Amino acid sequence: MPAFSRLVRFLARDGRTYYGDAILPQGANDLAKIQQARVIKGDIFGKHDVTDQVADVRLLLAPLAPEDAKTVRCLGLNYEKHAKESGLPLPKYPVLFYKPVTSLGGPFDSIPIPAIAREAEGVDYECELVAVIGKEAREVPESRALEYVLGYAVGNDVSHREWQLKRGGGQWALGKGFDGWAPYGPGIVSSTLIKDPQTLKISTKLNGETQQDSSTRDMIFGVAKTISFLSQGTTLLPGDLIFTGTPEGVGAGKKPPLWLKDGDVVEVGLEGIGTCVNMVEHVKEGPKL
Repeated sequence: MPAFSRLVRFLARDGRTYYGDAILPQGANDLAKIQQARVIKGDIFGKHDVTDQVADVRLLLAPLAPEDAKTVRCLGLNYEKHAKESGLPLPKYPVLFYKPVTSLGGPFDSIPIPAIAREAEGVDYECELVAVIGKEAREVPESRALEYVLGYAVGNDVSHREWQLKRGGGQWALGKGFDGWAPYGPGIVSSTLIKDPQTLKISTKLNGETQQDSSTRDMIFGVAKTISFLSQGTTLLPGDLIFTGTPEGVGAGKKPPLWLKDGDVVEVGLEGIGTCVNMVEHVKEGPKL
């Protein structure tokens, strides 16, 4: 599927926005550290070329352009130890919920906290492996599911526990779907490079201190099983994103709870991909006309 190795979308120093194949500095393995990329021409889900044109990276953006990002699916309670810290039984089937596409953000964007989310405490972090679908998938067997993956990123399923669990009427989406509450990136590493997504270290740091430190092997439903399950009776499209759940160590599981505050810096990381570093920011907004 992909001709690229490490897909990034970026604002270049020439003022233009490109898709590119990241050029990692010698000895580096974090896409957030790149300074240059080879410009990609064509359809990233279809025929495209990694050109010889090298552009200087000014700012990494959300890996998929808004017109290329489709449905955002998420799994809840998909790590065994996280389910236990939540005091809930292990699910028999993947626990699916959705985020609006407007919740997506870039690897260095702020996490905006609107007025409705400041009515009560409860803003929390969740580091997650994000699988990006690369071609149409329906009724896919688990044994072939990874063939439909364009690549992988790391994301933060930012959540407001009060709105998620107490004010949402039994639905999680309201407490997880505010604008910018799904930053991800710093790029998309090809599935040809990450052949087994179940062996990766995953972590969260809050203001420099580690809060989550686990491995994707603790997933209850691995990436292949998840894609196969979600494709039963439902077509997955190129550009669909699947946030695959978070490990133990979320703020809600601490004693006392550890909630995100204005000015906090959250860093989520995934082995072989890199880090997203996002600052929490209380915002004051009026209606858009």
